[in-house]
Order: sequence, then C-alpha cells, then structure tokens
Amino acid sequence: MKRTLGRSGIEVSALGMGCWAIGGPYAGGTNQYGWGRVDDDESTRSVRQALELGVTFFDTASSYGAGHSEVVLGRALGADRDRVVIATKWGFTFDERTREALGTDSSVAYLRSCLDGSLRRLGTDHVDLYQLHLGDLPVAEALDLVAPLEDLVTAGKIRAYGWSTDDPERAAAFADAGPHCTAVQHDMSVLADRPAMIELCERAGLASINRGPLAMGLLSGKYADGRTVPRDDVRSQSYDWMTYFRDGAGAPEWLARVEVLREVFATGGRTPTQGALAWLWARSGATVPIPGFRTVAQVEQNAAALAQGPLRPDEFAAVEELLADLRVASVA
Repeated sequence: MKRTLGRSGIEVSALGMGCWAIGGPYAGGTNQYGWGRVDDDESTRSVRQALELGVTFFDTASSYGAGHSEVVLGRALGADRDRVVIATKWGFTFDERTREALGTDSSVAYLRSCLDGSLRRLGTDHVDLYQLHLGDLPVAEALDLVAPLEDLVTAGKIRAYGWSTDDPERAAAFADAGPHCTAVQHDMSVLADRPAMIELCERAGLASINRGPLAMGLLSGKYADGRTVPRDDVRSQSYDWMTYFRDGAGAPEWLARVEVLREVFATGGRTPTQGALAWLWARSGATVPIPGFRTVAQVEQNAAALAQGPLRPDEFAAVEELLADLRVASVA
C-alpha cells in the first residue's frame, strides 16, 4: 500500500515509522522530552523489521534524543538507505554530548548547520523531506526560510520540505510560498480529527503526515489497566498539549472512548491500533500516519495494518456515527 508524498512525486509506504521514542532520554532542566530509556539494539532490529515488512518512510528530528534518534536510524538502515525516504526536522537546539535541550533557533544559519549535523548523524548526503519543527513560528519568519530551503533543493541536500505545525493557516502560507513545500506534519488520530488541515492538504496537494496517530499510545488499549509511564517519559509531564495522559496515566475520559472504539474495530478483525490506522487511511488519500515504536512487536502489529488497508466505507461510517455519539455525550 503506497502513497505519494504530496506534490513532490516521492512514493512512500502508506505507513511511516515515527522515530521520536528511539532517541531515548532527552531533557531540559526538569522537563522531559523523550520517551524514557530504550535499547538501541532493539531499535535497530525494529527498523530492520519495518523495512522487511514494506515500510519505506521514516520520520525523525535532529532534536530527538539530542541527535541520537538520527544516529540509530542511520546505522540501522546502513546500505539500505536509498531504499527508504527519510524525513527529519530542525528548529530546536541541543547539546549532542549531554543530551540537553537548549532552546530554539529559527535563523537561516541554524537551518543550514542543523542540516549538516543531521546528514552526519544519518550517514547520508541528502534528506528527502526537511521539516520546520517550530509549529508556532510567526509566518513572516517562516517565509524567510523558503528561499534558503529552495537553495538546498537545488544543491541536492534536500529533495523537499514542509512544516510541522497544527495551524492550517501557517501551513497554507508556507505551501503557497514554496514550490518544493510538499507536506505538513500535524497531530491527527481517530480521537482528534483535523478537517481544516485535511481540506488544505487535499486542495494544495500536500501530504498529511499524521503525528500522534495512536494518541501517544493510548489507542493501543494497554493503558486501560491504570498503568503509568516512567518519570523520564514525556507523557508524565503536565504540558498543555498533553491531553491523553494525566500524571503519567491514561486520562479516564479518553480511555472510555478508546474502549468503545476497541469494540467496533474488533468487529472488522483488527486490533485497536490497526483500526486507528485504517481510519486515517479511509479519512483521506493524503494521510500518512507515523506511529512511534520501541520494539519489534510494535512494528509488526502496526505494519500488519498495511495488508488490511483502509476501513471500508460502511466501517468508516459506523465509526463516524459512534464518534458523533461520543461527542454529544461529552458535551451533555
């Protein structure tokens, strides 16, 4: 199952792999930005298994694990780098040695130097999709980056670029200004539809790269038993955008919705995660979900959704009816 990465013409598997978690611990002061400790050998096996199962799109960022995610991904791909499409991001600054988050930098100079660092860590001479990681950057500042990005395309250091932002107006302005802007990465899942962003992507010919397609793991169903994540996991933090978890545990109001969805996805023979991915594919032909992973087992379960494909129209309609009922109930 394939999709085209927006107007770039680059073909990718309809499912990507999000490499945030395999970066390991990453913090700034008391704030945690990683997903806790990981086993690099297991991460490597997971990347290799994804490749064997037909996944050809891997999304990372320079800041994930202060560069460690890129290092692990590059080593895991090795000589197979040209079989895949690599997306990475820039904008957050860090100390690669101490794995410390330092701040942000939207300058043209950092755009270029950060790319050089990513190429070094990934062990490649080009990045297929380079994404601005600062989602709330003022539009005027973002537009100042378009000409330098076009220069990098001409130089062969990147093939295309995009913006990781949840704001459709920002994404539209960037896409209108940049001939090689081909994607927007944004939060989206069956629990959080983004109709304005989908409309933009379909109209402008952009790929809708879906960050958080499994609601940060909540849609797996494994947090229904009250388990919590470690303190060095980003989901233990009290950020404004951390809606699905509270004090490191699944938020009860969201867990109730997951349970209802689990039952409807099971009727189609899918696991909850496979059903959530199938919903995204049925939602729009532009979507490319990028669930995170830390183990081979997670990769295998997610990749199995490729063979099942999108929800059928009747299945999608049933889920939409169920979601509408849940929204009404939450307001009442």
